[in-house]
Amino acid sequence: MDTAEIRRRFIAHFERHGHTVVPSASLLLDDPNLLFVNAGMVPFKPYFLGQETPVWSTATSVQKCVRTLDIEEVGKTTRHGTFFQMCGNFSFGDYFKEGAIRFAWTLVTGAVEDGGYGFDPEKIWVTVLPSDTEAKQIWHEVAGLPFERIQERGLKDNYWSMGVPGPGGPCSEIYVDRGPAYGPDGGPNADEDRFLEIWNLVFMQEELSAVRAKDDFDVAGPLPAKNIDTGMGLERVAYLLQGKENMYEIDEVFPVIERACELTGKRYGADEGDDVRFRVVADHVRSALMLIGDGVTPGNEARGYVLRRLLRRAIRSMRLLGFEGRALPELLPVSMQRMKASYPELETGFERIERVAYAEEEAFRKTLAAGTAIFDTAAEETRASGASLLSGERAFALHDTYGFPIDLTLEMASEAGLSVDEAGFRALMTEQRERAKADARAKKGQHADTGVYRGVLDAHGPTEWLAYSTLETESRVLALLAGGAATPVLRSGEVGEVVLDRTPFYAESGGQAADAGHLDFDGGRLEVLDVQRPVKGLVVHQVRVLDGELTQDAVLHARVDPEWRLGARQAHSGTHVVHAALREVLGPTALQAGSYNRPGYLRLDFGWTSGLSTEQVRDIEQVSNQALRADLPVSWQYMTLPEARDWGAIALFGETYDESQVRVVEIGGPWSRELCGGTHVDHSSQIGTVVVTGESSVGSGNRRIEALTGVEGFAYLARERDVVAQLTGLLKAQPDDLVDRVGDLVTRLRSAEKEIERVRVAQLLAGGAALAESAQRVGPALVVAHRVDGAAGGDVRTLALDVRGRLPQGEPGVVVILGVADGKVSVVAATTDEARARGLSAGALVKAVGPLLGGKGGGKDDVAQGGGTDASRVDEALGLVVIEVGRVVAG
Repeated sequence: MDTAEIRRRFIAHFERHGHTVVPSASLLLDDPNLLFVNAGMVPFKPYFLGQETPVWSTATSVQKCVRTLDIEEVGKTTRHGTFFQMCGNFSFGDYFKEGAIRFAWTLVTGAVEDGGYGFDPEKIWVTVLPSDTEAKQIWHEVAGLPFERIQERGLKDNYWSMGVPGPGGPCSEIYVDRGPAYGPDGGPNADEDRFLEIWNLVFMQEELSAVRAKDDFDVAGPLPAKNIDTGMGLERVAYLLQGKENMYEIDEVFPVIERACELTGKRYGADEGDDVRFRVVADHVRSALMLIGDGVTPGNEARGYVLRRLLRRAIRSMRLLGFEGRALPELLPVSMQRMKASYPELETGFERIERVAYAEEEAFRKTLAAGTAIFDTAAEETRASGASLLSGERAFALHDTYGFPIDLTLEMASEAGLSVDEAGFRALMTEQRERAKADARAKKGQHADTGVYRGVLDAHGPTEWLAYSTLETESRVLALLAGGAATPVLRSGEVGEVVLDRTPFYAESGGQAADAGHLDFDGGRLEVLDVQRPVKGLVVHQVRVLDGELTQDAVLHARVDPEWRLGARQAHSGTHVVHAALREVLGPTALQAGSYNRPGYLRLDFGWTSGLSTEQVRDIEQVSNQALRADLPVSWQYMTLPEARDWGAIALFGETYDESQVRVVEIGGPWSRELCGGTHVDHSSQIGTVVVTGESSVGSGNRRIEALTGVEGFAYLARERDVVAQLTGLLKAQPDDLVDRVGDLVTRLRSAEKEIERVRVAQLLAGGAALAESAQRVGPALVVAHRVDGAAGGDVRTLALDVRGRLPQGEPGVVVILGVADGKVSVVAATTDEARARGLSAGALVKAVGPLLGGKGGGKDDVAQGGGTDASRVDEALGLVVIEVGRVVAG
């Protein structure tokens, strides 16, 4: 049974039993505690935390997940993987333990011809919490399991919570006996290789007030409604039903290994070290495919850094397997072909996916070249010091700063006859991980404390939100908040939050800034600073009291600043226009990856691997303004998310949308059709103008376009017109001739600067002969120690070498020039062959005077340089040069 069929049967089983099928959320769900969705229940967290009212009483999903804590363990064991799929069924106050157990049992042991998985009931074991006698009895009565196959386990194994105050409860895990070939008998308590867990049923029935550890928490009391959250590992079930040894051998993963074997000429199963690398390749290629598919691009921070590591580890593993060519073009299409049955969007978006991935491989090939040069330097310095061990600090710097994998460092060190302080490297890696974990722990509980908002919503219901239809409302104050708590009054000068029964204010979302405006009441006025939706359905206004005192239940007049709203509408519609123009100029794969707009300004981030040419930017601006000139109609309508997708509407990567109703905004019909909840103009001409002001990189694989709209756009053009007018006046030229005239001026200026530099150097060197003649004899050596004011490093070096060349042949000669410019000192020392034969070293002289000048330096015996910041001791340093020369030649 292939993996896609296992997935289909899971969904069909629960759909038959009345569950709403919820499509997988993006891996990039907006959660302050998570880089990626890492469990099937994550998209449902707001319901379990009580932040939102559940849309359904029961639901089922197969959720895409990525876990990244054990990336370096992938492949070493057959259980670690980064991307996986979690099948789940959920009940929000509907059925509880008996229902969850019955649904799971009938699917797991149901006949294949009836839509089940067909596992032998005699091979099924379960675990329960010792105190959960109810679950134990249900397993015995409903499933017919003998008590000896129902084992008890403690809180660490059979109690679930989020790790923060909130819902929790006992759980029951389902195991399959793989047979005596995999370990001893005795159930999961005896061996978890033979007895493999496939499904965890969580019975949420308690509210936790504090969580200190998995087995150390405080229970505040029972939950108002009992919930069910289950998770079945799709890959685990797949390798059991497909008769495979592990997840790497299932139909969705193993074809990548097969292709890697063809490319490398090696056989999977012949060598354990190679097998680890094959598994890394298969896992990381699939994970990268799914991450890029959901909008992640490689970078140096957060999600982008994880993706970069995955791609580079896969490429590096192929190199260690002996394949030096470009690996991703050979492997990524194989993974896509296997995954598209469950995720057809991978095939439709593959042009963009492969462009991002292949660009990263090219970048990494360059990194390997640069890192190799850095490694060679480190190896040379290690050998020069007489050591044979490359320090852990060097290995860690290569890994952390330059993206150089440790296994590559180990391989190259071995080839160079060196070893690596792996213990030191691992210690630094551990420190880094601990810092990351500490950051994660610090973020724990950073779910906004929405309790007070939830209380307002429960007491008064959702805000009547009228931002689409009006700019003014008569409203009543439902709640006043200050410092996160309710307050009876807000006084003049105070900043607080106001919840109204109805509001015309747009709350910040979808990249659009919140509205500005005022709330006026009898005897007072408030300035609206921000508008947010802390919980679904509730609009909260952050305000500053300008006059008067505002109390609860007060009636006021809410008024959005009409100029602000007009500018915001122009900018938001302008963002859609620029996005459509971008796709028209660059192609359909140039998709928005984020945006921000406020009155008169917009920025749009999009996935693209190279900078845009001047012509491309000009074309994007021209297409945008042609759309404005065409006065395209702007309209919106509501539909279900599947209908919107079928209609061709574009959704933003990483955003989550209500399945039952989304708002689709059109500009010019299908020319621009996007899911959007923002405010818009009625016709494109009302945007006024689109003036592109910048195009730049915002990380590997991501570009940003910035533009101005409306009055702000015209003002920008007016300023540019004024600049052109001033230049034409200064240069007495026509506007069309400005570029040539300015270019000519720049050319002449550069020629003049070169001539000035030539004359300056000539003047500097003109004194070289005199300096050589003024050399003082120190024992057998001729010494020139001289100060030059106004000279920096390059000039000082030129002069020192010139003077050295003028010293008499056959005699030991030492030249030390100290240049002083802008309060800083540059030091250059140069010695002749005869001086070096007497033990005089330029590097030693620079090191000697460096501390005196508040700096340091060094170099070779013939020429060395350094610098300092204390110009007051230059004369003292020159005297020290003479002393050092005398000491050396006397010895």
